[in-house]
Amino acid sequence: MKWLLSCLINAVLFMALAGYFRDSIHLTGFFAALQASILLSILNILVRPILILFTLPATILTLGLFLFVINAITLEMTDALMGSAFDISSFGMAMLISIIMSGVNLVIQKTILNPKKD
Repeated sequence: MKWLLSCLINAVLFMALAGYFRDSIHLTGFFAALQASILLSILNILVRPILILFTLPATILTLGLFLFVINAITLEMTDALMGSAFDISSFGMAMLISIIMSGVNLVIQKTILNPKKD
């Protein structure tokens, strides 16, 4: 259930980012955003751990900041697999989207999905 909720949150986030960065992100609709969100979560489950393992020295040297590059790579992979329904203009834009999505998901995770219980 949490997986489906996080996919819906990411789909809404994709739609909001596509509206804000009109020239850099293209979505054909909410269904494409939902497909991209599901595909991104599958890539995060299957491919991201392998990328983290291969880039472990760079991740350690940058104190974990290289994980944003890995997130941008998975976003670019989602872009490549989705075709024309989901398009990101450049790798730099994918980096910016990964930073924004990480921050928003962190805030949503800590405040809404898993609030601290006293």
